Amino acid sequence: MEDRGSTDSPEDRFVSTGPGRLAEIASGSGIERIHMVAWRDLDDPEAGGSELHAHEIAKRWAAAGIEVTQRTSGIAGQGSSVQRSGYRAERRSGRYGVFPSVIGGGLSTRRDPGSAMVEIWNGMPFFSPVWFRGPRITVLHHVHDEMWQMTLPGLLGSLGDTIERRLAPPFYRRERIVTLSASSRDEIVDRLRLSADHVVVAPPGISSRYRPGSNRHDRPLVVAVGRLVPVKRVDLLIKELAQVRRRVPDLEAVIIGEGYERPALEALRRSLGADTWLSMPGFVEEDKLISWYQQAWVVASASLREGWGMTLTEAAACATPSVATNIAGHRDAVSHYHSGILVDDVSSLSTGIIEVLTDERLRRTLQDGALSWAEHFSWDATAQTALEQLAISSKR
Repeated sequence: MEDRGSTDSPEDRFVSTGPGRLAEIASGSGIERIHMVAWRDLDDPEAGGSELHAHEIAKRWAAAGIEVTQRTSGIAGQGSSVQRSGYRAERRSGRYGVFPSVIGGGLSTRRDPGSAMVEIWNGMPFFSPVWFRGPRITVLHHVHDEMWQMTLPGLLGSLGDTIERRLAPPFYRRERIVTLSASSRDEIVDRLRLSADHVVVAPPGISSRYRPGSNRHDRPLVVAVGRLVPVKRVDLLIKELAQVRRRVPDLEAVIIGEGYERPALEALRRSLGADTWLSMPGFVEEDKLISWYQQAWVVASASLREGWGMTLTEAAACATPSVATNIAGHRDAVSHYHSGILVDDVSSLSTGIIEVLTDERLRRTLQDGALSWAEHFSWDATAQTALEQLAISSKR
């Protein structure tokens, strides 16, 4: 068995005081309105952790009396404007057209006293330091690196990588950057050459709806949650689950999520004869997702790049441990051998999963540890840290 890691909380040891404190911070810094710019909206079919993160922060700022508007790309078949949880989402332009549209609009607008800007830099930046004059921060979940070629092979991927790592960083050298984990901060400093003094960690929270259930599944159950896209390496996870099935014959598995790799993954499932024990229900509503977390014996992730690993901490709040790749983000979302197990190579996922499924004493220890670990994370604290950074920016 590997060395046990620390069970200390990550960098969220402060206590958030909710809307009242947020209102004080905003008032003290003269912030009345916050504009958020992001690639995708929460209602987008491809929305993931980044969009959930923006939503949870925006609704808390709105509840504190701040006028919040989020600008994203449009969604086919849905309206261009929606009021949600106290803030407004404006959804216009295409998936890639949103970048020049936002930048062009920003360049043509004078500074609006009382306004602040939050740019969510998700691979391709909006270059807000060039066109917005006022308090601003940039939320950067992680560096994309290999993701560019995995998603856009060839020239487009190379161009995206060049913009992210070489062209954009000089514009953000004086910006306050908010990221999700200490390990992501280290990568941002190392790969983008941004100052560690300007990069602040604000771990994501967990909704109070995620809590332990009354019963586990009667057979060993592994659950994985995420978009079916190359960076998640779901194909490798399926192959690892097939290895687990050889040692744990009554294994059942569920892979929850949707994405353009579904046809290839379903073909792989058939080729491995896994149709009878591995299900892929696609996107599920939150109530059903929570139920799956509560029933699971373990959750798993083979992802290559993450800013955090929200599915892992959501599962932890349901007292379900995880087995995940030892990457930036996961290293902060999982407390090694306390809330789950981190493995250094995808090919070791099966070993870690088998260990949890077959060792009842270890599994119960990890269940208890996962639940206590999840108590460290609060969306109120996340929203407060981000707003504090905006307030600091207002004084420059």
